[in-house]
Amino acid sequence: MRTKSKAILYWWCQMGGWLLYGITMVFFAFVFDSKINSIFYPKLLVIIISGLFFTHVLRELIKLFHLLPPDLSKKWVQFTGVLMLILVLFNLTNSAIAEWLHLYNPKTKVSVDKRFLVNLVSDSPLILVWVSIYYLWHYIELGTKTEFQKIKLESLVKEMELKTIKSHINPHFIFNALNSIRALVDENPERARTAITELSNLLRSSMQAEKQETVPFERELNIVKDYLALEHIRFEDRLMVEYDIDEDTLDQPIPPMMLQTLVENAIKHGISKAKEGGTIKIISDFRQSHHELIVQNSGTISEIADPEGFGLQSTRSRLKLLFGDKASFTIEATKNNIVEAKIIMPVQGVPA
Repeated sequence: MRTKSKAILYWWCQMGGWLLYGITMVFFAFVFDSKINSIFYPKLLVIIISGLFFTHVLRELIKLFHLLPPDLSKKWVQFTGVLMLILVLFNLTNSAIAEWLHLYNPKTKVSVDKRFLVNLVSDSPLILVWVSIYYLWHYIELGTKTEFQKIKLESLVKEMELKTIKSHINPHFIFNALNSIRALVDENPERARTAITELSNLLRSSMQAEKQETVPFERELNIVKDYLALEHIRFEDRLMVEYDIDEDTLDQPIPPMMLQTLVENAIKHGISKAKEGGTIKIISDFRQSHHELIVQNSGTISEIADPEGFGLQSTRSRLKLLFGDKASFTIEATKNNIVEAKIIMPVQGVPA
């Protein structure tokens, strides 16, 4: 349906444009007192019909050889060849029809080849103006389409963010945390109360995360500490946590719940799968004018069921949306059975 609508619009513009040219030529002929002789209107009609035909042929050749933007930037030679061919055929046809119908002044008649050269100079700008308008239309359409795709992509990424945020605090974790707290109620009431506060902080943070693009790293780190404290109740001595945090990075903005995603991934695919447990290490530092955030865990990369899964892909998408090519995310195995997830983000402000 859309293709049909575009075709109808094209033909309206095509016929309207050449009709406007004809009306303009008649208008200027009257305004400047030009002598409108017997061959004026037939010759003008030939140019309009010929122009209508050859510009349509030019359009079909442009589509056939894929000479529309953005492909045009790599096919200038082909485009020039096609344009020159149409210019020659357009003016050659006009000259031949003029000769056939005697659309010339017998007193000033010149040879066909000379008339062709005169037409090539006088009438070629018509085709060049048509080409300019045609490509201007498509460049505007391409820009509009690109902007629409960008908005659609941003909307998709925002939707992915919301799904990711909702999936961070999954029901299994909540049930495990509640079971751990229940076990502490009689055994260690004080720790149970603290655990309830930690779970409350975590849930509150997850609900507020969708409202902000970035949060200070310190705030995100505190949420992760609450998360790890709750997990420590379940894993006990099987879970060891280390921090290597440059205090100057604490005020750096990072996407909300992103660090928690990486830590949860490390718990799920690293610590929980090892009978003896393992270590989670969180590193935050400035490296070569970038904020480098690293989460390390005991284990191997093969233990990750889907290293390109939704959570990790969402991390890449969110970084791309917020920081463009200035940010990156990698996850790889290092020496001594350590899996390292690394986020590199641009520094906001000057680190002390």
